[in-house]
This record gives sequence, structure tokens and C-alpha cells, in this order.
Amino acid sequence: MVNLKSSILNLNNRLATKITIAFGTMWCLYVFLVFSLLPIYAPHWEHIALYISNCIQLVALPALMVGNSFLAREAAEQAEQDHNALKELLADMREEMALLKKLTKTEEY
Repeated sequence: MVNLKSSILNLNNRLATKITIAFGTMWCLYVFLVFSLLPIYAPHWEHIALYISNCIQLVALPALMVGNSFLAREAAEQAEQDHNALKELLADMREEMALLKKLTKTEEY
């Protein structure tokens, strides 16, 4: 049961991320721009276009929110990993500097 929940959650996150990335492209902007100009060239399609745009908004908004949330979690995890790696690197550099100071002090005498 836990594996099924994990698989579904993973699928949802991947799908929401792909939708978020797709909506963040210029091609998506061009498609919506053409779609928004449709009633100018075909006024009889205005009601259908309005219905479709409402459906897109109802589906896209939650998907974008989930995708952004997932991407933000991934970014936070990556930042935490980078921070820990840098702390380890700093500790190593401090050890090396202490060793170098110790070596240079013994060579001076």
C-alpha cells in the first residue's frame, strides 16, 4: 500500500512538474495569445473559447501550484546538500590550514 502511494505521489509530482515547465515556455504564451485573439477573427466561437479558457484555468492553476511546490522542495533539498558539502569543505580547509601553520612554525625554529 505504501509503495502504491509513493508511486502515485511520484507520478503526480512528475506530471505537475512537466506541466509547470510546459506552461513556462514562450510557445505556451504564443498558443494562448493566438487563442485569445480567436474571437476577433471568429466572433461566433467566443462562447466556446471562453468555456475552454475557463477549463484550462481550472486545471492549470492547481497543477502549476503543485509543480511549483515540488520544484521549490527540490531546490531546497539541493541547497541543503550544497550547504552541507560546503561546510565539509570548509572544515577540511581549516584542518589543512592548521596543519600548514603547525608545519611552518616548526620549520621556523
